[in-house]
Amino acid sequence: MTGQVQGKVALVTGGSSGIGAAVSELLAREGAAVVVTDIDDLKGPEVVAGIKKAGHEAVFLHQDVTSEPRWAEVVAEVEKRFGRLDILVSNAGIGISVPSIVHMSLEDWRRQTAINLDGVFLSVKHCLPAMRRRGGGSIIMMSSLAGLRGAQTLAGYCATKGGVRLFAKAIAMECASFGDGIRVNSVHPGIIDTPIWGKIPMEASGSGTNAPIDPEERARLAAPLGRAGHAMEIAQGVLYLASDASRYVTGTELVIDGGMNAGGVVRQG
Repeated sequence: MTGQVQGKVALVTGGSSGIGAAVSELLAREGAAVVVTDIDDLKGPEVVAGIKKAGHEAVFLHQDVTSEPRWAEVVAEVEKRFGRLDILVSNAGIGISVPSIVHMSLEDWRRQTAINLDGVFLSVKHCLPAMRRRGGGSIIMMSSLAGLRGAQTLAGYCATKGGVRLFAKAIAMECASFGDGIRVNSVHPGIIDTPIWGKIPMEASGSGTNAPIDPEERARLAAPLGRAGHAMEIAQGVLYLASDASRYVTGTELVIDGGMNAGGVVRQG
């Protein structure tokens, strides 16, 4: 099946790498005009250039998702260029790991919350009116497996991603009560091989130094399917929620985690 979001306009935050880039590329390939936003002014335009080279439509806009004035400007620019907004993928996020919550600074707590939770709130606040003017749409909020269960070194991250999960449900109920034709869901990736892992240093046991997390090694131990997921596998889930194939789906979470949330397995061979 092709053209699953043909003629629609999508806004993807954090679209310069990892899951955001994969989502942008897939939505464009399936017919959407994609607005890629990010603070990365090098990789963002590269993603858009790749989409255009493949013959699809995209534009890059610099955006710090914690800035409310910039949200107003971005949405105004989207409507000016395309006349509509049909799909919002609120994907921008960061992860900060600490050995114990007592080691987390208030500054880091607030920074993570500002991007992961405030940024999602602002995305909805400013995009909902545009989508309502259009008469419907789909909002997809990127949560995490860490929004469904705890992770010992990621308490602050879990707090933000759990907040995203329930925020999505609440906005889904609001939109349903308005009868505005807007569906709202959250996506919960497990261990996905993306650049974010290199940005979450873990204190190496007994060494006193930081070592990057190897997502493939971690997934071999933790994921029942025995491997890390790929960004495009998350993008496929986002495409489903963005398309009319999910027109009866709202207020729920799509878990794409290789079986981690379901339980654990003892490998037979």
